[in-house]
Order: sequence, then C-alpha cells, then structure tokens
Amino acid sequence: MTDCVLRLRGITKRFGNLLANDSISLDLRHGEVLALLGENGAGKSTLVAILFGHYVADAGTIEAFGKPLPAGEPRAALDAGIGMVHQHSTLADNLSVLDNVMLGIEPLWRPWSRRDAARRRLLGTAQRFGLSVPPDARVGQLSVGERQRVEILKALVGSEDRGAARILILDEPTAVLTPQESEALFQTLGQMVAQGLSIIFISHKLDEVLRVSNRIAVLRAGKLVAQVAAAEVNASQLAQWMVGHDVVLPQRHRAIPCPEPMCVLDDVHTQGSARDRIEGVTLALHGGEICAIAGVSGNGQAALADLLCGTRSVSSGRATLLGRELRADPAALVAQGVARIPEDRQGTGAIGDLPVWENACGERLGRAPFSRKVLGMNWVCRAAAREHAQHLVEQFDVRGAGLDAPARGLSGGNLQKLILARALIAPDAAAPRLIVAHQPSWGLDVGAVAFVQQQLLAARDAGAAVLLISDDLDEVLALGDRIAVLYRGRLTPAQPNGEWTRERLGLAMAGAAQVSATLAA
Repeated sequence: MTDCVLRLRGITKRFGNLLANDSISLDLRHGEVLALLGENGAGKSTLVAILFGHYVADAGTIEAFGKPLPAGEPRAALDAGIGMVHQHSTLADNLSVLDNVMLGIEPLWRPWSRRDAARRRLLGTAQRFGLSVPPDARVGQLSVGERQRVEILKALVGSEDRGAARILILDEPTAVLTPQESEALFQTLGQMVAQGLSIIFISHKLDEVLRVSNRIAVLRAGKLVAQVAAAEVNASQLAQWMVGHDVVLPQRHRAIPCPEPMCVLDDVHTQGSARDRIEGVTLALHGGEICAIAGVSGNGQAALADLLCGTRSVSSGRATLLGRELRADPAALVAQGVARIPEDRQGTGAIGDLPVWENACGERLGRAPFSRKVLGMNWVCRAAAREHAQHLVEQFDVRGAGLDAPARGLSGGNLQKLILARALIAPDAAAPRLIVAHQPSWGLDVGAVAFVQQQLLAARDAGAAVLLISDDLDEVLALGDRIAVLYRGRLTPAQPNGEWTRERLGLAMAGAAQVSATLAA
C-alpha cells in the first residue's frame, strides 16, 4: 500500500461567498480503503464532483496513476479507471442487468450492440470479485442487495476502449442494506482490495468506517481537519472531528403510551405496484410512543407513509384518526395535527427553487395566519410567514442560507432541520398529534442525527404518536418503543423493543419465513 494511485493537491472551490473546498490535499494508495468523513455541507460532494469533472476547481490539481486529470471532463475520470457507485440508484428497473451495465460501456454511435463481449466482461468481473448476479434478470425484480451488486459491477466493468476501473468511490453504499447484505458487501470489499483495487468509502456510519477502512480523512467546513490510520482512532474522536465538539446520541427512556390509540389501521390495503403497496396491514399508534417500522426500501414503506399523510387512499380495510375515518386530504390532516417528515427531502419535502421562508410555511400558506381573504381571493401575509420562518430557523439552528435564498442552497442536514421545524412547530404553537417520520436521518452526519432523534423523542414525551419508518437498524433499535417489520407490503405484529435483536430484525427484513411465523404466533 505504498504506490499512490490518486493525488489531489490544493483543491479549492468557491460558490459565491461559500468556500466549499479550502486547499484540500489527499492521496489514495494502491490496494487501500480511504474513508472520507464529514458532516453535511462539509465539502465531500463538491470534492468528488471536482474529481469526476462535474465541477472545475478554482485552484489545485489532480493526478491519477501519475498523469494529470483534465479539469471539467467527466469522461477523463472514467478513462483513467475511476468508477463511482452513487448514493441514489442509477439503474433502470425495466432493463436487465446486462442492459444496465452496457448503458455505461457502449458508445451511442455504434450501429450494433456487442452483447456477447459485454456479457463476457460482466461475468468475468462478477467472478473476479465475487459479485454473483444473473445477467438476464430484470433489475426491478432484484433484491436491494442484488441491485447494489449491479451498481458496483456497472462501475467496475470496463469497456473495450478503456479497460476496467482501478479506483472505486462508494457513496453511502450500505444506506439501504440489511445487516446480512452489509456483511456480504464488506466481504466483497475485502476481495477487491486484495486484488489491488483502491477504494474511497463515503459513509456516516462510523462503526462501518472503522471496520472497512485503512485510513480516514475528515472534512469540516471545507477544510481537511484530520487524516489518521483507522486502527489509531475511535468513533467518538471521529465524531468530534466531524462536528467540532463532542456528540452524544439521545437515550430513550421508558415510554408511557396513552391507553386509547390515536390512529388505527385495520386490515388496510392500498393500490400500487408490488414494491409500492401495503397488504392487510393492521397497526395501532398511541400517543406518547414511538412505533418503529423496519424494512428494506421498496417493501411498501412509501405507501404506508403516503396513506397516513393523506396522499394515498385506502382500497380496502379501515383507517381511522382520532376515531374518524382517515381521509385522503393532506391539508385537512395537517389541520388535524398530522406532521410529516417525508423520505425525499429534496423532491417532496421542499421546493428547491422557492425561498427558505416559503418552504418553512408551505404546508400552511393557504390558512391563517399566513393568508387572508381580500375581495374573495386569498392573499399571502408575507410578514407573518417570514416571522414564523425566522422563528423556525432560529429554534432549529438552520444554517447556510437566508430567508430569501432558494432552499436548494441548504445542505442536506440543514434542509432536514427546516422540514423538521416545519413539522413540529405550528404557528399556533399546537403540538402535533401524529408524526410520520420517514427516513428522518437518512444520509445525515452524526451531529444532525443526534439532533433529529432528540426532537422525535421530545415530541413523543409531549404526547405525540410517532411512526418512525427507517432502514437504519441502529435508529430503529435506539428510538422504537415497539418495532414491526414491513416486507413485501405485509407488516409483522409490533412487539416491544426488548423482544428484538439485530439478527432477528435482519432476518425479518429479508423475509425469513421462520421469523414471520414466530411473530404471527
């Protein structure tokens, strides 16, 4: 591990007054795993975007395998043997594994497709790294773990003119995997490194970082604040470097739930595809309690969250809120005290082109005190809306943009804080009755995770019924008073936290028949 395969020197990038990268210098060695850590907005994404030519640095140079990497040319990174698996899936569900891989390695101008050659490269790479996947299987029918293997193969398989990747960047690769699937991925990474591949591993899960990496680099506020061998540091020190102070995750104490349920689902079904519906779900949610739903994404979580937020209807069964029929009317549910923290903070939780103040009040802009009727028309009371938005920003320490700046300028953590504030603090100071928190801390750094979890526990203690839907087993076990597992649209009975183990949860998330039978009994 002495040969340098990637060298970044003095990388600097500004966006207006924001210094995203401040003279960052890093080396990646042959056959090593370098973990890249940093809180949301620390500059990790900018640095990787510069490496791939999506951004051009204001200063600094990059060398790959001893040769300068041209700035602003994405193909140059691929030609140099650099591949990346992105945080969000880039696969086409309606295409086969082979077709998805070929999309990245065949030139568009070729009049015919060389499928046999591509198949040989795919199978050869899969065998070399132990990434077994059926080439002709439709991606939409694969498990999440199998899809992750396809993503990695797509990054690794070389084309006829550029060869296979020799550097792989993994951005949050275990975010949606079960513990068993994560374990399989770690074994694969070990095989890759043993065969000379160099890996940049980006993750917010500090235990994973310490397990898989040789060295760790930490960014904070655009600066490189630490480089250390993984064997010489612990999770607490890494967290302190990331956020600049000690981080203590909140501790859940015993819940005292209200005896009468606030929301009841009785044999509820919804319409949708096999990966986007619920079937026969029965669940009671009580005030003063967090009910956590574990499961791998794509097993009906979106349908359950949409139903409780009023954006999806019941096709059969019965759903009630405070004893009344639960209607597919989002505005009415907000008025009744239902607060939502959506899974997709960028696409659903906020409108990036609108200013921060409008996003802060968006769910209530049509009602008092943010609107009034004049000559039969609703007019926005900007002063009241801006005052409330400023209150939310100050209460939840939302940083990075003024009230009039577009919300897309906020980092992931700060945008999540804004959405959380909007959900939990109503203009009339009424506490929410039901909180639907779908992946509330996904992709957030350890400091932001602690903040989000503390707010959910505080809302529970104030009497709210909290439905937590999360892929993160650490979060499920830390916050859930009762825990259930959603698999292929069906929900296991919700059982007390103490009756679950990580292994049992992982098996239930994978649909293990024996676990489901035990729970049903």
